[in-house]
Amino acid sequence: MSYSTILFDVADGVATLTLNRPDKLNAFTAEMHAELRDALGKVADPATGCRALLITGAGRGFCAGQDLTQRQMTENASIDLGETIDKQFNPLIRSLRSLALPVVGAINGVAAGAGMSLALACDITLAARSASFLQAFARLGLVPDSGSTFFLPRLAGEARARGLAMLAEKISAEQAAQWGLIWKVVDDDKLTAEAVALARHLATQPTKGLAMIKHALDQSSANTLDQQLDLERDLQRTLGHSADYREGVKAFLEKRPPKFTGR
Repeated sequence: MSYSTILFDVADGVATLTLNRPDKLNAFTAEMHAELRDALGKVADPATGCRALLITGAGRGFCAGQDLTQRQMTENASIDLGETIDKQFNPLIRSLRSLALPVVGAINGVAAGAGMSLALACDITLAARSASFLQAFARLGLVPDSGSTFFLPRLAGEARARGLAMLAEKISAEQAAQWGLIWKVVDDDKLTAEAVALARHLATQPTKGLAMIKHALDQSSANTLDQQLDLERDLQRTLGHSADYREGVKAFLEKRPPKFTGR
């Protein structure tokens, strides 16, 4: 399938997905959602050989959220936004978070609305020093969606989550990093190289183990300590039978770098 709103390729175990509507700051459209669903389906397919995913945006922005030019509003217009979320945004975030491989976000410019939600949904997010983040929903009389009300309090804390959501103030990449919303900030001219290097590194690591790390962390906020201890035991039991664990131990004993295969 050829795409018109995204770029997608796979090389060296890394799938790179670029939002590609730079003239609209890569704002979401129904067509883009359809193409993202197809691309993420390929990433999830073991036959594709993906062991890490890198997401970024073309041009000067990462993603400005929903393309509001697609909304034809009249004085008494009534739009079922719940249907849009149910059919487009929620499947996107669920698909991304359920991927059994690491997801790296490279935020190259503004990440606003659902674009910020997309950035928060990545496992490890890097941002260019000039990038910015904005929970724009309150400016439109809306509630943050695409997982933002889930991610914000867990990453930034309750007070900052409320401020970001209710005041709709833009914050810098440095502030996002200080608040724990992203992993780190890098100079603009180094973002692509560092993000690619990180994704390539992750693609050489024990993919099954990384997937179970993601699962354990996702469950921790809802589990009791006893439940989490039991989950860790069960995951460790499974991983103890993996080829990558055997390779890791063998490499350690032989004092050489491990060669993981993701199995």
